[in-house]
Amino acid sequence: MAVDIDHLRTWIDKTVVIDDLVTPVPLKALTATLDRDDPPVGPDSAVPPCWHWLYFLPLPQQSEIGPDGHPRRGGFLPPVPLPRRMWAGSQLSFHSPLHVGQRISRTSRIADVRLKEGRTGPLVFVNVDHEIHAEGTLAISERHDIVYRDMPAPGESAPAGVAAPEGEEWSRRIEPDDVLLFRYSALTFNGHRIHYDRRYVTEVEGYPGLIVHGPLIATLLLDLLRRSLPDAQVRNFSFRAIKPLFDVAPFTVCGRREDAETVKLWARSPEGHLAMDATASLY
Repeated sequence: MAVDIDHLRTWIDKTVVIDDLVTPVPLKALTATLDRDDPPVGPDSAVPPCWHWLYFLPLPQQSEIGPDGHPRRGGFLPPVPLPRRMWAGSQLSFHSPLHVGQRISRTSRIADVRLKEGRTGPLVFVNVDHEIHAEGTLAISERHDIVYRDMPAPGESAPAGVAAPEGEEWSRRIEPDDVLLFRYSALTFNGHRIHYDRRYVTEVEGYPGLIVHGPLIATLLLDLLRRSLPDAQVRNFSFRAIKPLFDVAPFTVCGRREDAETVKLWARSPEGHLAMDATASLY
């Protein structure tokens, strides 16, 4: 499929600002979804790292939804013609915690659009920079990496996986059933059909099952960190999606301390492959 990268790069520096309010119900709902036994969320409760993804939700009109469940392309994000889209990773810095009751604002800017030739055809990478302010103070900086690719050719085999690390200090087995994926899609108002529409994801996109959300896996990695080191304060967090996970079998989130300030986190597929690679640095 031909990609007019010069046209897509005209989206660079496109900017949008969204305002929101840190309300307690999404935090209570994700607490329940992750099976956490936290104190009740109340006024001034802190928002855990990466739970800000519960806010600034995309709210397109139903008539603006494309065939994959995402908003039709060509608005804020460039109209990349490749059909498969995934959240490839993020790099985040947490400058100050968000709290229930705060008015928050997110400024998002298209930082870069690049075309590469991969093993199976063209890949388009879109980098989006976000800055979140709470009551006028910078709270979170984030770079969001999105990758677009073509559908695989008939009979094309999936790329071989790489072995996940061993030697974890902590681990947790995750059962990614369709209810968990539906609840996370609902909490983030994510209409992407690969996470809940089994017919679409298997017959149209050719995957073996419903795909576990990249940000959900990242959230589960940080949740493992919070369960293992409940007093730790995260300063920076980065993750990279390596191989998709599906709802057809359990996977494992793993972690270990590398030193006093660094925690290595990863997700291991049922076959033992590395699904997500992440690092957290602590205050």
